[in-house]
Amino acid sequence: MSYFAAALNLTTFMEIPAPAKAVVQATTLYFGNTPGMWLTAGTIALGLLFLAYFVRVILAARIKIIAARTTTRLDDLLVTLIEDLRLPLLAVLAIVIATRFLTLADSIEKALQVAAVIAIALQLILSSGHIIDFSLGQLLSKSQGASGKPDETLANSMGVLRFLGMVVVAAVVLIFALDNVGVAVTPLLTGLGIGGIAIALAVQNVLSDLFASLAILLDKPFVVGDSIQVGQQSGTVERIGVKTTRVRAVNGEQLVFANNDLLKGVLQNFKRMEERRVAFTLGLSYRTPPGSIRSAPNLIAAVISAQANVRFDRCHIKTLGEWAIIAEVVYFVTTPDHSEHVRVQHEVNLALLEQLPAAGIAFAFPTQITVDGGPV
Repeated sequence: MSYFAAALNLTTFMEIPAPAKAVVQATTLYFGNTPGMWLTAGTIALGLLFLAYFVRVILAARIKIIAARTTTRLDDLLVTLIEDLRLPLLAVLAIVIATRFLTLADSIEKALQVAAVIAIALQLILSSGHIIDFSLGQLLSKSQGASGKPDETLANSMGVLRFLGMVVVAAVVLIFALDNVGVAVTPLLTGLGIGGIAIALAVQNVLSDLFASLAILLDKPFVVGDSIQVGQQSGTVERIGVKTTRVRAVNGEQLVFANNDLLKGVLQNFKRMEERRVAFTLGLSYRTPPGSIRSAPNLIAAVISAQANVRFDRCHIKTLGEWAIIAEVVYFVTTPDHSEHVRVQHEVNLALLEQLPAAGIAFAFPTQITVDGGPV
């Protein structure tokens, strides 16, 4: 019944006979609904609010007790989601559901529908944040190494991944919310697509670095703490960000690389070396007896093999040079540690200087014989 009809009933009230007065009062409308209808709607709204409070407080407490006895984290996530239900948003939903039992103007029903969609969208976004945090936490826990510590690179990238996840969730929720309130989504998406292309062209360098950071995170050509070399620059990775990666150089300064630049060329990762190869040549004097030259590779092999953390590979007389017999020596330091690599080289060189001359094997050096003041 319209507001005009209700007003007509009130203006003609005095003309109704007295016995029928009570009947008219019982059927009086308030904003198009009887008092009984308003009472029913209010009761439903209060009941729904009580149910929401029961689920949010009492049921969550019971589930939390059960979750404390289990090892899985899914029940902990369930408790978090229930406890994060926002009572103001639930109150909006309870009121909207209760008004379904009332006769309201189209404009009011439309406003209530919009309010319900906004409340659901906000609650979905808030709950999605906890789900994303839980998923990232599980991913981080699975990245733990032998030391029990999580992957430092992944840990530093949690903020980036969470931001991207929330952006995707918010975009999807916004599209569904607009669709439910009657907004034509297809033309909007078309416009956003065209605008997105323009924005992407304007910030393509930033986007390329962003996707490069994701590639580094997923493919892991290096992680935080690795020693890398790019071109002529080398150092230890300190931080992998959204746009740049920061490396502490050997000399102490900080190097900042764009993520996309790191993936364009050849990158050397020294941290992942299993062993270090050492190759060098020795010049032996032609004055050394041939028998001593023949025994030189075995002596050099014994000198090198006596060192710790060393795997001898080979030693050969490579060539007969103009002023020396050239022996080529190759061995491996069985640890990637640079300090140990340098120490082994130091000890090997000193041992060769001591033991080769003691065995009658002389080192060669460039010489020139002159006769009557001129070279021969």
